[in-house]
Amino acid sequence: MQLSDEEENYNLSLSKFESMLKTNKVLFFDSEEFEEIILHYLDTGKTALAKKALKLALDQHPKSTGLKLVQVEMLIFEDKLDIAEKLLNELYAIEPNNEEIYIQKANICSKRDQHEKAVEYLKIALEHTDDYADVYNLIGMEYLFMDNLEQAKESFINCLEEDLEDQAALYNVVYCFEFLDQNKEAIEYLNQYIEKNPYSEIAWHQKGRLHYGLKQYEEAIRAFEYATLIDEDFLGAYMEKAKAYERLGQYEKAIDSYKRTIELDDATSYALLRIGKCHEKLGNTAFALKFYNETVHEDPLLDKGWIAITDFYVRQNNFQKALFYVNKALAIDNQNKLYWKRYATINKQMNFFEEAEFGFRKAVEFGDTELDTWLFWVDLLQFLGEFDGAILTLLQATEFYPESNEIEYRLAGLYFMTQDNAKAKFHLSNGLRLNFDNYIIIEDLFPVVWAKKTVQNYIAKHKKQ
Repeated sequence: MQLSDEEENYNLSLSKFESMLKTNKVLFFDSEEFEEIILHYLDTGKTALAKKALKLALDQHPKSTGLKLVQVEMLIFEDKLDIAEKLLNELYAIEPNNEEIYIQKANICSKRDQHEKAVEYLKIALEHTDDYADVYNLIGMEYLFMDNLEQAKESFINCLEEDLEDQAALYNVVYCFEFLDQNKEAIEYLNQYIEKNPYSEIAWHQKGRLHYGLKQYEEAIRAFEYATLIDEDFLGAYMEKAKAYERLGQYEKAIDSYKRTIELDDATSYALLRIGKCHEKLGNTAFALKFYNETVHEDPLLDKGWIAITDFYVRQNNFQKALFYVNKALAIDNQNKLYWKRYATINKQMNFFEEAEFGFRKAVEFGDTELDTWLFWVDLLQFLGEFDGAILTLLQATEFYPESNEIEYRLAGLYFMTQDNAKAKFHLSNGLRLNFDNYIIIEDLFPVVWAKKTVQNYIAKHKKQ
């Protein structure tokens, strides 16, 4: 690739300056060369070199406003705001129409969390600048700091009207629309933008994302297709397209798109995992397992990979292997309620009841409040003869499900088992009131209680009512 004259001159200036530092010879640079050299070192994080260049620059050009503004920028970067402000006031007295002075004043205000004042300075800068896009962008950022998304959106739109190619502004516009829950309006805006700039792969990609969020998967795929036609190496668009194909159940096309992301970059555990899931949906169990294994080989700390293998073996009714892999997932994330529920369910299938009870207990401890989790846990406690523990657990569950007949019938059965007949009848009455036909829970889970004549008479009496 051939460098432009400007780039060549810039590289020559930089080489000349670094050569000067090595030889301790003082060479002359014009003020603009110094500005570029200093900003280069600031951008690359070489602050010490930037300071050295600035000192030499001001020695050679003590009256240069441009260099003094670079000095202000460096002072702001170092949080020396008062000194920077004093220098800006001096520069303002000399050049009151210099937009960069207002931009740096706004920068100081922003650093002090005075964002409204920063916007005022930037609006003044608009009156003196030729680079409207840059100033609108800065105004948009200030509005973002103030959480004023509507004004931020308008500013970024203004920025794009001045410079269609400003990708950061385009991303920020879409962010504002999404934050304001205006996804349809965002698509309308992008349609207008694409009319002006049809070869913007970013616009097509963002349009696809928005359609995907609205579950308009076919429209999303069309948008991602355009993005990848414009940029054949657009990895994100291929990834999003694959996800949309998955949602439509077009698993072979999804696999092709995921594989394209692997061709463009090193294989990611996410892509490998999704390919495995697609193969499993297609009934290609051998390929599914192959890609699941590749997933955990690529990223052994990806718990979702181990869980995918767990679920695979559960569907194959191979609970021994499933248990091995769910333990792998729990070793990575032992506070995941869904993993503990899987652990419990697998142990229950293998008749490891104490381990299953422990698993359901941990699932609830880490936030699983699903009714079936409570019921599985209680039924295991009852099976293990821990009636008091089962009662306490059900009473906890009533806080989440105060009108559950399944809880009430179980409480009735357990209270009958512990000889607390008054409470037993109270909960049996609740259960019958909530769902009379479900009294078979007593028959199924508490055959000893069901055999009692008093219980059957109570149910019969309730039926007559």
